[in-house]
Amino acid sequence: HIDLGKVMWQECAMSRNKVGLDQAINQIKIIKNEFWTNLRIPGTDKELNQELENAIRLADFLELAELMCMDALTREESCGAHFREEYQTEDGEAMRVDKEFSFVSAWEFNAGIYKLNKEELIFENIKPASRSYK
Repeated sequence: HIDLGKVMWQECAMSRNKVGLDQAINQIKIIKNEFWTNLRIPGTDKELNQELENAIRLADFLELAELMCMDALTREESCGAHFREEYQTEDGEAMRVDKEFSFVSAWEFNAGIYKLNKEELIFENIKPASRSYK
């Protein structure tokens, strides 16, 4: 749990880049493999088992963390609170790519494979615009 938190904090935080996201995905796969290889849950089936609940929660966190990194990697722009270091203006401002990334991401998980489904956003009354935080 601690190792996963460190990976997410260091590589998939507010500021991120392709190299760090690729490393994060690889590190998460290693952590996930170690988790499933060395998993030991003490207790019995005759009582409430807090350790089992924690293990199930961590298994979910591992899947979610990998998906968050994959989603951040596929979004090749800076937008909102998520800053991709490779996508910034000369002044250091976020560089959006509205023509390619005006959609809602809905990820599908099937047999260990993630598939990106996109729901296009259509702006009729208000057009997307970049902001300056200077």
